[in-house]
Amino acid sequence: MSRVLSNSSYPVSKIKREKILSLAKEMNYVPNLLGRQLKGSRSTTIGVIVPSIMNPFYSSVLFGIEEIARKNDFTVIACNSLHDPLLEDEYIRTIMEKQIKGLVISSISSDKSQLKSMIKAGVHVIAIDQKIEEDQINQIEFDYHKGGYLATKHLQSKGHKRIGYVTSKVDRPSRKSIMLGYMEAMKAEGLEPLLEESKVTFSDNPLSEFDTGKLLTKRLLDGAVPPTAIFACNDMMAFGVINELSERNIRVPQEISVMGFDGIDFGQMMNPQLTTIKQPDYEMGKLACKMLLDKMNEADVPSFDIILQPELLERSSVAQCQMQLT
Repeated sequence: MSRVLSNSSYPVSKIKREKILSLAKEMNYVPNLLGRQLKGSRSTTIGVIVPSIMNPFYSSVLFGIEEIARKNDFTVIACNSLHDPLLEDEYIRTIMEKQIKGLVISSISSDKSQLKSMIKAGVHVIAIDQKIEEDQINQIEFDYHKGGYLATKHLQSKGHKRIGYVTSKVDRPSRKSIMLGYMEAMKAEGLEPLLEESKVTFSDNPLSEFDTGKLLTKRLLDGAVPPTAIFACNDMMAFGVINELSERNIRVPQEISVMGFDGIDFGQMMNPQLTTIKQPDYEMGKLACKMLLDKMNEADVPSFDIILQPELLERSSVAQCQMQLT
């Protein structure tokens, strides 16, 4: 039976073959691909771990990965760590148990012992979005520092001096880099940073990025002198900023300008459309999968890192500052 179902060339009579196939169809038989892969010592499945599939940025990254995987007859197992390091480690263990030989990961865990064990076991790893300081891991990074600096300088070019920055807890490399870019640009002009940071992790306080944007905007607006512009660490948070301003009847961008970071498609559907820093999310996913498949197919492929560059998408949520501050 197994030889018929696996399409083996082993000789089986036509009547017997048809009978087996008919029975398999009636029973909704699904072949055990993992078992077949292990038998042939070649895995055609890759794992992907991202912090939150709810964020369209990671959805787009995953779409890029799947497109390349599908074209190369690979399947993808996608895991959503929910910004929880313990859940990330659990998914890494699961991927190892399933004998999957390739992983693309945006890691939020500070403890990399599980990843080290995975690499020792022969699993190829491509890190995206968040830098991992480990040998044998190819990195596809984004210049977050430059992006944060570029966004802040754009607001300054429109005459804004009191620029608020709202961010989730600064507990990972990307968030630290964006904030440092903002701080550097403010310092270069002799301006006082106006920073509001969420002090809790997602797992401690599972507010969405949208809700966090609303909450941090409230804090900024309750300050002694409100900002003339608000820069958010990602687009989803920027949507929350705009929503909170709208509920207070504060016009964007006439009274307060808003700047995002990511360049997700939803930014074009907003009114006003969101000015933002574009990350090549879909392209990042495609590139990560290509690099991973090259490593899986050719053991001698050299390890190297790629740093993708930010792009300013100037739309209508940022305007010339009308308020003169001293």
